[in-house]
Amino acid sequence: MGIREDWNDKILVFDGGMGSLLQGAGLKPGELPETWNIKHPEVLVKIHEDYLNAGANIILSNTFGANRLKYNEAAEFNLDEIVDAAMKNARTAVEHCGRGYVALDLGPTGRLLKPMGDLDFEEAVSIYTEVVKAGVRGGADLILIETMSDTYELKAAVLAAKENSDLPIFATTIFDGKGKLLTGGTPKSVVALLEGLGVDALGINCGLGPVQMKPIVEELLRYASIPVVVNPNAGLPRSEGGKTVYDIDPPEFVEEMKGMLEMGVSAVGGCCGTTPEHIRLLAEMCKGRTRKPIEPKNDTLITSYASVVEMGTDPVIIGERINPTGKSKFKQALRDHNLEYILREAITQQENGAAVLDVNVGLPEIDEVAMMREVVQELQAVTELPLQIDTTDTEAMEQALRIYNGKALINSVNGKQEVMDAVFPLVKHYGGTVVALTIDEEGIPATADGRMAIARKICAEAEKYGIQKKDIVIDALCMTISSEPTGALVTLETVRRVRQELGCNTILGVSNISFGLPQREIVNSNFFTMAMQSGLTAAIINPNSAAMMRSYYSYRALAALDEHCGDYIEQAARLAIPKAGAGGASGAGAAGSAGSGAPAAGAAGASGSADTGSQASGPEHQLTVSVERGLKEQAASAAGELLKTMDSLTVINSCMIPALDKVGKGFEAGTVFLPQLLMSAEAAKSAFEVIKNQMESSGEAGEKKDKIVLATVKGDIHDIGKNIVKVLLENYSYDVLDLGKDVAPEAIVEETIKNHVRLVGLSALMTTTVPSMEETIKQLRKEAPWAKVMVGGAVLTQEYADMIGADAYCRDAMASVNYAQQVLA
Repeated sequence: MGIREDWNDKILVFDGGMGSLLQGAGLKPGELPETWNIKHPEVLVKIHEDYLNAGANIILSNTFGANRLKYNEAAEFNLDEIVDAAMKNARTAVEHCGRGYVALDLGPTGRLLKPMGDLDFEEAVSIYTEVVKAGVRGGADLILIETMSDTYELKAAVLAAKENSDLPIFATTIFDGKGKLLTGGTPKSVVALLEGLGVDALGINCGLGPVQMKPIVEELLRYASIPVVVNPNAGLPRSEGGKTVYDIDPPEFVEEMKGMLEMGVSAVGGCCGTTPEHIRLLAEMCKGRTRKPIEPKNDTLITSYASVVEMGTDPVIIGERINPTGKSKFKQALRDHNLEYILREAITQQENGAAVLDVNVGLPEIDEVAMMREVVQELQAVTELPLQIDTTDTEAMEQALRIYNGKALINSVNGKQEVMDAVFPLVKHYGGTVVALTIDEEGIPATADGRMAIARKICAEAEKYGIQKKDIVIDALCMTISSEPTGALVTLETVRRVRQELGCNTILGVSNISFGLPQREIVNSNFFTMAMQSGLTAAIINPNSAAMMRSYYSYRALAALDEHCGDYIEQAARLAIPKAGAGGASGAGAAGSAGSGAPAAGAAGASGSADTGSQASGPEHQLTVSVERGLKEQAASAAGELLKTMDSLTVINSCMIPALDKVGKGFEAGTVFLPQLLMSAEAAKSAFEVIKNQMESSGEAGEKKDKIVLATVKGDIHDIGKNIVKVLLENYSYDVLDLGKDVAPEAIVEETIKNHVRLVGLSALMTTTVPSMEETIKQLRKEAPWAKVMVGGAVLTQEYADMIGADAYCRDAMASVNYAQQVLA
């Protein structure tokens, strides 16, 4: 019997921490835990047996850090040897105890994926594929993907598991105390992504204790229609005698976990700091309990890496401008491979109130598949808005869905059998919400009855693939009233009936209604209002059109969807002062908040700015907003223009640094997310390169700031945090000496002394490597007492940093910049 059949209504119990137990057994600081699978198999078997005997149903293989990035030709053992030994140890323990399941444990690679980092998405899939194949060969009963802080890496791991095994897949993520992933994701966005990908269970682990996890777990349960897993740390960490200990003992831990079960959690266990005693008491508490029934949720969610758009009562604006139809400049941009033009269109639409961006790059003379893939990747680098993948080419659709970081809106499927046969498997495999056009082999029905029949047929066919109605958005199709006088009435009737009879969400490409007529915006905006009143939940429109956005905001105010008419008032104030350009048909900006269906606080873009006049200002303004928005080519061009009339240091201090500061403050406030922060830094870097070249050619002296040593401590290969800090510090003109990862204390001390460095930054992700950090600080205090030490990493807290002797705990990259400015002023 497999775990799926055995689970039924019981509470499953996972094992607890591994690293602290290995430390207790003699694992040295900096020693790789997975090597003990081969060097000390008896220790691993004993730990697994202790957890099984304590009552755990599932034990994790000791493969958390096992991947080819760590175990390759240069390593003492190769990857297959490590995984084979780990699975053998776990299976031996199960055989000895006569019970239990073995989960192949997949942890993060330690690298950031592109565009934030240097790891390609398909390479990440390949890395996880190797581990999955080895784990399946070794007898895994299920796959646990855990401690994921980036939805993109999470998706790569899930796809590797789905495509190379038929095992149950559980996936848990690591949130900070504010309920955010490293890259900005929320519990709601994680649920949407993982359920779309078809995992068996989802949840949270590591980083926090059960008390701190409670509000995040509540959010997971609110949206999840599958079992939720909770594996907390044993509270918060501190250092005692060179070892990491945690502040919640087993009885207190179990008491807190009891509340999790009452909330509706289906599986529980432990992470860092938990022991067989924690699990023994936890298993005793779970014995005889049944899990609460899981209520299916009916939320229609579309997500990016950080943002979630929910379709329902509040209409959603989908920006139509990234589409060559009827747009000669856009067509030329595609032919010229002018991606900056496309990115500017995206940013302008976001600033003007779009909640989702339609992406269509179909042009006969270009490679649509390659262009779609590239445009989706580039858009994800500069905007957090979810995307609508708009194509009739199923290869382009699959490529876009595969590399998309989130749960996309897919445009489209229709009632033709061959189209449903091609599109629905993609929706099932990659997840997504699909637009369904009410057209079939016979064409577009002239009546609402005919369109409803097609809508029902599509829903019935989708059900065969396990695609629910909540993930189908019906397009009743707009027929131009210039040739179909009753076209609008038929469309509106269909919209009403879809909502009433099928309960599906609805969508329309509104501007089709006025084709061939003069003053089209008048017709479009009035029809848009009629459609919203009829039950339209999403509209593909031009958000740069003042007339359309006036209809939108006034309808929301009249329909009691805009509390105290706040969004309407803000939008009205913006339109009172017309702004030039911005690519809109009306010439006037229309920015504003749009409730649950659009960005809050003025529909700000990546920079948090609501200025839509970027094309109308001079190079100084262009440089500032280009850095804020992460537009690399535009930033470099603007910097070059400025250098014709301004000296280099003035450009840096009056444009570059204020822009970086603004983005940094947005990041600290939670309105700007890590990908945007890093792309802003990349744009600044491109501008700095132009400035640097100018200074070298003219002999101009540049501003030189202090050297800073950065390193990931001995035994830890996870250098994501350290690399992010490096990028930001360099953009503030600091000379960063990056020593890399798995760096011995002696090497850090040597570099600090040699360069008389006044600030050292240390990073650690794994609990087992924090003693290396403490040892490094001790040596620095002795050999380089003048140096200040800032520390950061997922396992650290302010209290922990104080205990190991650090001068500062930096919870994120901007905190590191702020501390550097304070110390090195």
